[in-house]
Amino acid sequence: MKTRMLGGIAALLVAIIGTVLLVSYVQNADKRAMAQTETESVYVVEEAVAAGTGIDKVAGAVVKKDVPKSAVASGAVTDLTDLGQRVTAVALVPGEQLLSSRMVDASSLLGPSRVAVPQGLQEITLKLPIERVVGGTLAAGDSVGIFLSVDDPASSSGETQLTFHKVLVTAAQFSNGSAAKAQEATSDVDSTKGALASKKTTADDTFLITVARNAADAQRIIFATEFGKVYLSKEPAGAVEGSIGVVNRARLFR
Repeated sequence: MKTRMLGGIAALLVAIIGTVLLVSYVQNADKRAMAQTETESVYVVEEAVAAGTGIDKVAGAVVKKDVPKSAVASGAVTDLTDLGQRVTAVALVPGEQLLSSRMVDASSLLGPSRVAVPQGLQEITLKLPIERVVGGTLAAGDSVGIFLSVDDPASSSGETQLTFHKVLVTAAQFSNGSAAKAQEATSDVDSTKGALASKKTTADDTFLITVARNAADAQRIIFATEFGKVYLSKEPAGAVEGSIGVVNRARLFR
Protein backbone atom coordinates (compact mmCIF):
# COMPACT_ATOMS: atom_id res chain seq x y z
CA MET A 1 0.00 0.00 0.00
CA LYS A 2 2.81 2.38 0.94
CA THR A 3 4.64 1.52 -2.27
CA ARG A 4 1.56 2.39 -4.35
CA MET A 5 1.05 5.64 -2.47
CA LEU A 6 4.68 6.64 -2.93
CA GLY A 7 4.40 5.77 -6.61
CA GLY A 8 1.28 7.90 -6.96
CA ILE A 9 2.93 10.85 -5.22
CA ALA A 10 5.99 10.50 -7.42
CA ALA A 11 3.83 10.43 -10.55
CA LEU A 12 1.96 13.54 -9.38
CA LEU A 13 5.22 15.38 -8.72
CA VAL A 14 6.52 14.43 -12.17
CA ALA A 15 3.28 15.70 -13.76
CA ILE A 16 3.49 19.00 -11.86
CA ILE A 17 7.12 19.50 -12.78
CA GLY A 18 6.36 18.67 -16.42
CA THR A 19 3.50 21.17 -16.49
CA VAL A 20 5.65 23.93 -14.98
CA LEU A 21 8.43 23.24 -17.50
CA LEU A 22 5.94 23.28 -20.40
CA VAL A 23 4.36 26.57 -19.31
CA SER A 24 7.81 28.11 -18.87
CA TYR A 25 8.82 26.89 -22.33
CA VAL A 26 5.74 28.39 -23.97
CA GLN A 27 6.10 31.70 -22.14
CA ASN A 28 9.68 32.05 -23.28
CA ALA A 29 9.02 31.00 -26.89
CA ASP A 30 8.48 34.59 -28.07
CA LYS A 31 11.60 35.74 -26.27
CA ARG A 32 13.67 32.99 -27.86
CA ALA A 33 12.25 33.74 -31.30
CA MET A 34 12.95 37.45 -30.86
CA ALA A 35 16.46 36.68 -29.61
CA GLN A 36 17.21 35.00 -32.93
CA THR A 37 15.87 37.99 -34.91
CA GLU A 38 17.70 41.27 -35.39
CA THR A 39 15.50 43.95 -33.85
CA GLU A 40 15.37 47.70 -33.39
CA SER A 41 13.63 49.71 -30.65
CA VAL A 42 11.11 52.16 -32.10
CA TYR A 43 8.17 54.10 -30.72
CA VAL A 44 4.70 52.65 -31.35
CA VAL A 45 1.43 54.51 -30.83
CA GLU A 46 -0.69 53.08 -28.00
CA GLU A 47 -3.40 55.74 -27.75
CA ALA A 48 -5.08 57.79 -30.49
CA VAL A 49 -3.44 61.18 -31.04
CA ALA A 50 -5.15 64.12 -32.76
CA ALA A 51 -3.49 66.20 -35.46
CA GLY A 52 -1.66 69.22 -34.06
CA THR A 53 -0.69 67.48 -30.80
CA GLY A 54 2.62 68.58 -29.26
CA ILE A 55 5.48 66.19 -28.60
CA ASP A 56 4.98 66.47 -24.82
CA LYS A 57 1.53 64.85 -25.11
CA VAL A 58 2.60 62.47 -27.86
CA ALA A 59 5.23 61.08 -25.47
CA GLY A 60 2.47 59.89 -23.15
CA ALA A 61 0.64 58.08 -25.97
CA VAL A 62 3.56 56.07 -27.37
CA VAL A 63 5.74 53.26 -26.03
CA LYS A 64 9.10 51.94 -27.14
CA LYS A 65 9.03 48.39 -28.49
CA ASP A 66 11.50 45.99 -30.06
CA VAL A 67 10.45 45.38 -33.66
CA PRO A 68 12.13 43.09 -36.22
CA LYS A 69 14.30 45.27 -38.43
CA SER A 70 12.51 43.96 -41.50
CA ALA A 71 9.26 45.45 -40.11
CA VAL A 72 10.63 48.85 -39.13
CA ALA A 73 9.00 51.58 -41.23
CA SER A 74 11.08 54.20 -42.99
CA GLY A 75 11.48 57.20 -40.71
CA ALA A 76 10.44 55.34 -37.55
CA VAL A 77 11.33 57.39 -34.46
CA THR A 78 13.87 55.85 -32.07
CA ASP A 79 14.50 58.92 -29.91
CA LEU A 80 11.80 61.46 -29.04
CA THR A 81 14.36 64.17 -28.40
CA ASP A 82 15.15 64.15 -32.13
CA LEU A 83 11.68 65.63 -32.75
CA GLY A 84 12.34 68.83 -30.83
CA GLN A 85 9.09 70.78 -30.41
CA ARG A 86 7.27 69.36 -33.40
CA VAL A 87 3.57 68.56 -33.52
CA THR A 88 1.62 65.83 -35.30
CA ALA A 89 0.70 66.73 -38.88
CA VAL A 90 -2.08 64.11 -39.01
CA ALA A 91 -4.02 62.00 -36.53
CA LEU A 92 -2.16 58.93 -35.23
CA VAL A 93 -3.89 55.62 -34.53
CA PRO A 94 -2.94 52.86 -32.06
CA GLY A 95 -0.62 50.20 -33.44
CA GLU A 96 1.23 52.33 -35.98
CA GLN A 97 4.88 53.22 -35.64
CA LEU A 98 5.65 56.86 -34.85
CA LEU A 99 7.19 58.34 -38.01
CA SER A 100 9.27 61.50 -38.20
CA SER A 101 7.46 62.39 -41.44
CA ARG A 102 4.22 62.74 -39.46
CA MET A 103 5.73 65.30 -37.11
CA VAL A 104 6.11 68.88 -38.36
CA ASP A 105 7.03 72.29 -37.01
CA ALA A 106 4.13 73.95 -35.24
CA SER A 107 4.37 76.83 -37.70
CA SER A 108 3.51 74.42 -40.52
CA LEU A 109 0.02 73.96 -39.12
CA LEU A 110 -2.04 77.00 -39.90
CA GLY A 111 -4.80 76.18 -37.44
CA PRO A 112 -7.38 73.42 -36.92
CA SER A 113 -8.77 73.87 -40.42
CA ARG A 114 -5.45 74.12 -42.29
CA VAL A 115 -2.40 71.99 -43.04
CA ALA A 116 0.77 72.92 -44.88
CA VAL A 117 0.93 72.69 -48.68
CA PRO A 118 3.57 70.21 -49.94
CA GLN A 119 6.36 71.93 -51.84
CA GLY A 120 5.73 72.20 -55.58
CA LEU A 121 1.92 72.04 -55.34
CA GLN A 122 -0.68 74.77 -55.43
CA GLU A 123 -4.08 75.08 -53.79
CA ILE A 124 -7.51 75.40 -55.37
CA THR A 125 -10.80 75.72 -53.52
CA LEU A 126 -13.98 73.91 -54.56
CA LYS A 127 -17.41 75.01 -53.37
CA LEU A 128 -19.46 71.83 -53.18
CA PRO A 129 -22.78 70.72 -51.66
CA ILE A 130 -22.78 68.36 -48.70
CA GLU A 131 -23.52 65.21 -50.73
CA ARG A 132 -20.37 65.79 -52.83
CA VAL A 133 -18.04 66.03 -49.82
CA VAL A 134 -18.85 62.74 -48.07
CA GLY A 135 -21.69 64.26 -46.07
CA GLY A 136 -19.51 67.05 -44.75
CA THR A 137 -17.12 64.70 -42.93
CA LEU A 138 -13.93 65.93 -44.63
CA ALA A 139 -11.29 67.75 -42.61
CA ALA A 140 -7.89 69.29 -43.27
CA GLY A 141 -5.30 66.54 -43.56
CA ASP A 142 -7.67 64.02 -45.17
CA SER A 143 -6.93 62.64 -48.61
CA VAL A 144 -9.66 62.33 -51.22
CA GLY A 145 -10.42 60.80 -54.58
CA ILE A 146 -11.69 63.30 -57.15
CA PHE A 147 -14.39 62.25 -59.63
CA LEU A 148 -14.89 64.46 -62.69
CA SER A 149 -18.12 64.43 -64.72
CA VAL A 150 -18.87 66.33 -67.95
CA ASP A 151 -21.56 66.24 -70.62
CA ASP A 152 -20.81 64.41 -73.87
CA PRO A 153 -22.91 66.03 -76.65
CA ALA A 154 -21.81 63.38 -79.15
CA SER A 155 -23.52 60.60 -77.21
CA SER A 156 -26.28 62.72 -75.69
CA SER A 157 -25.12 61.63 -72.23
CA GLY A 158 -22.32 62.35 -69.82
CA GLU A 159 -19.01 60.85 -68.77
CA THR A 160 -17.56 60.28 -65.30
CA GLN A 161 -14.11 59.23 -64.20
CA LEU A 162 -12.25 58.80 -60.92
CA THR A 163 -9.36 60.90 -62.17
CA PHE A 164 -7.21 61.67 -59.12
CA HIS A 165 -6.32 59.53 -56.12
CA LYS A 166 -5.32 60.48 -52.56
CA VAL A 167 -5.37 64.24 -53.08
CA LEU A 168 -4.47 66.16 -49.91
CA VAL A 169 -7.18 68.36 -48.37
CA THR A 170 -5.35 71.40 -47.00
CA ALA A 171 -8.44 73.20 -45.71
CA ALA A 172 -12.08 72.36 -45.03
CA GLN A 173 -14.51 75.15 -44.27
CA PHE A 174 -18.17 75.94 -44.25
CA SER A 175 -19.27 78.31 -47.00
CA ASN A 176 -19.15 81.21 -44.53
CA GLY A 177 -15.42 80.58 -44.02
CA SER A 178 -15.58 79.00 -40.55
CA ALA A 179 -13.58 75.82 -39.95
CA ALA A 180 -15.30 72.56 -40.80
CA LYS A 181 -14.31 69.50 -38.78
CA ALA A 182 -15.27 65.88 -39.23
CA GLN A 183 -18.79 65.34 -37.93
CA GLU A 184 -19.31 63.46 -34.71
CA ALA A 185 -22.13 60.94 -34.56
CA THR A 186 -25.19 62.36 -32.85
CA SER A 187 -28.69 61.16 -32.21
CA ASP A 188 -30.14 63.96 -34.32
CA VAL A 189 -31.10 62.34 -37.60
CA ASP A 190 -32.04 64.50 -40.54
CA SER A 191 -34.68 62.38 -42.28
CA THR A 192 -34.49 64.48 -45.45
CA LYS A 193 -30.84 63.45 -45.94
CA GLY A 194 -31.09 59.95 -44.54
CA ALA A 195 -27.94 60.43 -42.47
CA LEU A 196 -26.74 61.73 -39.16
CA ALA A 197 -26.88 65.51 -39.25
CA SER A 198 -23.98 67.69 -38.18
CA LYS A 199 -24.40 69.79 -35.07
CA LYS A 200 -23.11 72.73 -37.08
CA THR A 201 -23.84 73.27 -40.74
CA THR A 202 -24.29 76.06 -43.23
CA ALA A 203 -27.56 77.55 -44.32
CA ASP A 204 -27.21 76.13 -47.82
CA ASP A 205 -25.23 72.97 -46.85
CA THR A 206 -22.23 73.92 -48.98
CA PHE A 207 -18.57 73.54 -48.11
CA LEU A 208 -15.29 75.07 -49.24
CA ILE A 209 -12.77 72.27 -49.75
CA THR A 210 -9.23 73.31 -50.63
CA VAL A 211 -6.95 70.71 -52.20
CA ALA A 212 -3.28 70.67 -53.18
CA ARG A 213 -2.36 69.60 -56.70
CA ASN A 214 0.11 70.43 -59.45
CA ALA A 215 -0.75 73.04 -62.08
CA ALA A 216 -1.81 70.62 -64.84
CA ASP A 217 -4.15 68.66 -62.56
CA ALA A 218 -5.56 71.87 -61.11
CA GLN A 219 -6.54 72.98 -64.63
CA ARG A 220 -8.48 69.78 -65.24
CA ILE A 221 -10.29 70.01 -61.92
CA ILE A 222 -11.23 73.63 -62.55
CA PHE A 223 -12.50 72.79 -66.05
CA ALA A 224 -14.78 70.11 -64.61
CA THR A 225 -15.97 72.55 -61.95
CA GLU A 226 -16.79 75.19 -64.58
CA PHE A 227 -18.33 72.93 -67.23
CA GLY A 228 -19.33 69.78 -65.37
CA LYS A 229 -19.49 68.43 -61.83
CA VAL A 230 -17.03 67.25 -59.17
CA TYR A 231 -17.49 64.62 -56.46
CA LEU A 232 -15.04 63.85 -53.67
CA SER A 233 -14.60 60.54 -51.88
CA LYS A 234 -12.69 60.06 -48.64
CA GLU A 235 -9.69 58.00 -49.76
CA PRO A 236 -7.26 57.32 -46.88
CA ALA A 237 -3.69 56.15 -47.40
CA GLY A 238 -4.70 52.49 -47.10
CA ALA A 239 -7.52 52.63 -49.65
CA VAL A 240 -7.07 50.47 -52.75
CA GLU A 241 -6.83 52.60 -55.88
CA GLY A 242 -8.86 51.47 -58.85
CA SER A 243 -10.87 52.78 -61.76
CA ILE A 244 -12.58 51.30 -64.80
CA GLY A 245 -11.78 54.41 -66.80
CA VAL A 246 -14.42 56.70 -68.24
CA VAL A 247 -17.99 55.65 -67.47
CA ASN A 248 -20.76 56.70 -69.86
CA ARG A 249 -24.24 55.42 -70.66
CA ALA A 250 -22.85 52.58 -72.79
CA ARG A 251 -20.51 51.31 -70.06
CA LEU A 252 -22.75 51.92 -67.06
CA PHE A 253 -24.32 48.43 -66.89
CA ARG A 254 -21.37 46.35 -68.06
